[in-house]
Amino acid sequence: MMTGSVREDDFASSGSTEMSPEQRVPEWSGDEPADPAAAGLDGDLPGIDPTELTDEDLIREMHSLHRTRLDTLRHAADSALANHLRRTAELETEYLARHPGREVDPSRLRDA
Repeated sequence: MMTGSVREDDFASSGSTEMSPEQRVPEWSGDEPADPAAAGLDGDLPGIDPTELTDEDLIREMHSLHRTRLDTLRHAADSALANHLRRTAELETEYLARHPGREVDPSRLRDA
């Protein structure tokens, strides 16, 4: 028998009314608007060409996309998700092109 309740997102809940992490994203960063559409996630804004971004701007843009990833995947319109996927691929491809010898943390490696 299951105890507690099950919320819409299929996670067990003890009746807490706390906000989910994706709902708190703007609160954490202090630099993101509360409305995902205002953040350019509605598919209307293609973004600056990653090759034109400084390293600092590239990292900031990737950080922003990764912070909003789950919320976009779960709740955004198909066009917004497609834009998010495209932009993430563009930025990560540029990062890897700039840092082909990036430092790999040995603790993240698995035995083959």
